[in-house]
Amino acid sequence: MPDNYDYADASQWRGTTILTVRKNGKVVVIGDGQVSAGNTVMKATARKVRRIVGGSVIIGFAGATADAFALMERLESKLEQFPTQLARACVELAKDWRTDKYLRQLQAMMIVADKKETYVLTGNGDVVEPDVGRDGGAITAIGSGGNYALAAARALDSYEDDAETLARKAMQIAADICVFTNENFIIETLEEDA
Repeated sequence: MPDNYDYADASQWRGTTILTVRKNGKVVVIGDGQVSAGNTVMKATARKVRRIVGGSVIIGFAGATADAFALMERLESKLEQFPTQLARACVELAKDWRTDKYLRQLQAMMIVADKKETYVLTGNGDVVEPDVGRDGGAITAIGSGGNYALAAARALDSYEDDAETLARKAMQIAADICVFTNENFIIETLEEDA
């Protein structure tokens, strides 16, 4: 490591690819396990995809881990305030994240999904719902390998009907290209109500 390396500088921490595929009644959130500081792998088995609210919501995060956990706890409290209203809970969190002096410093992004909706949340106050494709599904990704995973998933979308298989294949492609993404995938899946 260079002598001037600053472990506290979140811009030097890299690693994470989070991909969400919503297709044919299933939503899949998949993430890799690599955490890097500069060009050094600090951990290969981090768990960046988790279930919250008794398992009914899946969250995947990229960025500073402690910051992501703080935001995850805040989101969970918003979901307690607004149960079954994922969009409102996400908007309320984004408003706090954007306006609160402490929260504004947090360096993370999140993908949040339940059986019906998917959102990307950022510290800029963004709550973005991904575009719905021709088949009614949606694909979105964040993190250092996010664009690779997103491009691969979109390319495979017409050829792969199973959301989990599609997500695994796309993440494998991202891991093969992005040096900040590894093959230690964590996958969480929800089935939409019939």
